[in-house]
Amino acid sequence: MALVAALGGFLFGYDSAVINGAITAIGLQLHASPVALGLTVSSALVGAATGALVAGRVGDQYGRLVAMRIAAVLFVVSAIGSGLSQALLVLALFRIVGGVAVGMASVIAPTYIAEISPANIRGRLGSLQQLAIVSGIFLSLLVDYAIAATAGSSQAVWIGGLEAWRWMFLAMVVPAVVYGLLSLTIPESPRQLIAKGRIDEAREVLKRVLGERGLAANITRIRASLSTGNETSWRDLRGPAMGLLPVVWVGIGLSVFQQFVGINVIFYYSSVLWEAVGFSEKSSLIITVITSVVNVVTTIVAILLIDRWGRRPLLLVGSAGMAVTLGILAFVFGHAPLDAAGQPHLIGSAGLIALFAANAYVFAFGMSWGPVVWVLLGEKFPNRIRAAALAVAASAQWVANWAISTTFPVLKNVGLGLAYGLYATFAVLSFFFVWRFVQESKGRELEENDDELVAKPSQAAATSSAV
Repeated sequence: MALVAALGGFLFGYDSAVINGAITAIGLQLHASPVALGLTVSSALVGAATGALVAGRVGDQYGRLVAMRIAAVLFVVSAIGSGLSQALLVLALFRIVGGVAVGMASVIAPTYIAEISPANIRGRLGSLQQLAIVSGIFLSLLVDYAIAATAGSSQAVWIGGLEAWRWMFLAMVVPAVVYGLLSLTIPESPRQLIAKGRIDEAREVLKRVLGERGLAANITRIRASLSTGNETSWRDLRGPAMGLLPVVWVGIGLSVFQQFVGINVIFYYSSVLWEAVGFSEKSSLIITVITSVVNVVTTIVAILLIDRWGRRPLLLVGSAGMAVTLGILAFVFGHAPLDAAGQPHLIGSAGLIALFAANAYVFAFGMSWGPVVWVLLGEKFPNRIRAAALAVAASAQWVANWAISTTFPVLKNVGLGLAYGLYATFAVLSFFFVWRFVQESKGRELEENDDELVAKPSQAAATSSAV
């Protein structure tokens, strides 16, 4: 069940990174300026923010599985439309459609996985979302490299008279169709079923994932956490802390910091970045694939550790590691000599140091902020507000992602040392945010969140004030 749900994360990663290998060709063949190219790359993120907000409502109203299937259809439409686009604006519009699918998947997958997982392995199962994301990133970059290498370059005409970069997008149709078909094979979330009064169906699902022991007590506790007599609405997120419940603000903070440390600069722009500092297109794509492999391996490390060490220690270690490695990148690029185009040119050992630091940074992110944030977003919110609160937090994440992706081309022109220095500063701030505001949730049942934040609106405000 968790693996099928996580396929949404796979497509999330694939769709996000596939444009990496096509950026140069798109810029030349669709006559895009640097600003227009940056907006096209980040256009998917505008759709993702919208999709994240929509997913919460669709998931609560019609079910988690319906949201998955809608996302699968949108992924197919985006893949075909992007691959056949003849104008930059059309490409941007289809990237927005794909972004809506990504946003929906980013909410529904962690919600569903958290709601079907036993507490003692929920961290590992929740981390499958991030493993799927980084696997999607890896496969998309590998496909980009294979297509470009086979065709001769990303701009070369390939199968069917279409340029190679177009097939990079079209290849996404296959996993999108598989995702949609497999979503027909898994049951609805038991907590969603209970919320809709379908107790017998929920009992069968819970029996499959938890067994008979304590089944009646679990159902009673879930029903109690949902028993307010009203449909979930955005009003349930309101609280005394600047209009929102404190737990929602923590979710937003985790989402924003996950992006403000600059991780997606590596996956959206790394090919262009390494080309800019002297590597060929082929070498740059190879380096990007290697980096994505590091991301996959380190996510597996996180899966092995998250239910042993806990969420909070991994986040703190990751923040410290990112601060150091980003600081090294800021120093290397900030002190590199500039070429005729005004771009830094890495000489001698500086190139190796930059490559090592970049991959060490990806390792620090992949064993901490990558998977752990998705786990926390899936498990930290009370049952009644989970989908809605996760939708708000995920939407904030996509807005932050858009801000970082859109500003990077400008920052790159000002100076890569400045860009990486800014991301290093956010890594330091993320450490203190976790230290002050994030509590450990290892081994807790989802319904224990309702003990801290009672589902009834009248009691929620009082509990929030106490927190």
